[in-house]
Amino acid sequence: MTKKKRDDADLNEPNGAEQGAAEQTAERAEQPASEPAAAEGKPADPEEEALNIRFMRLSADFANFKKRVEKEKADIYRLGNEKLMLELLPVLDNIDRALSHADESPKEKFVEGVEMILNSLLAALKNAGLSEIDAAGQPFDHNAHHAVLTEDSDDFDSDTVTGVLQKGYRLNDKVIRPAMVKVAK
Repeated sequence: MTKKKRDDADLNEPNGAEQGAAEQTAERAEQPASEPAAAEGKPADPEEEALNIRFMRLSADFANFKKRVEKEKADIYRLGNEKLMLELLPVLDNIDRALSHADESPKEKFVEGVEMILNSLLAALKNAGLSEIDAAGQPFDHNAHHAVLTEDSDDFDSDTVTGVLQKGYRLNDKVIRPAMVKVAK
């Protein structure tokens, strides 16, 4: 305890509980200045207070930044296919037109119209980064092909794709659906 506090304690003759509280107060007063001033009950150093305010503002700015980035990310996932959808809408319109005139036009013209629609759909998907996996006659690649059948073949070497049962596709060089194929033994 400091000398002044001891003198005050002697004048008031505190009991045991009051004396313990007085000693704790004295210990807080003797603590180093590195602890927060608010905990000590003293006015804060202006520089320290400015740093604390700056820290709290930076923390709030960072929290707001994180919330904004999460919202933008959610919007990207939600609206990320907007460009693709805009390219597919004319294809959808053409399918509707073809179906509405299916009874009126000859079969050959209808088939020709459907082929044109398919070509416009494939062009839109290609613009979006979709490409077909070339499989027939190629060596079997477990990354791009899914073998569902094997067959003996004199025309093809071993581990060569002899037929495609379902086309496979890549999106920007990533296989999104492997081709289902028959493979020579």
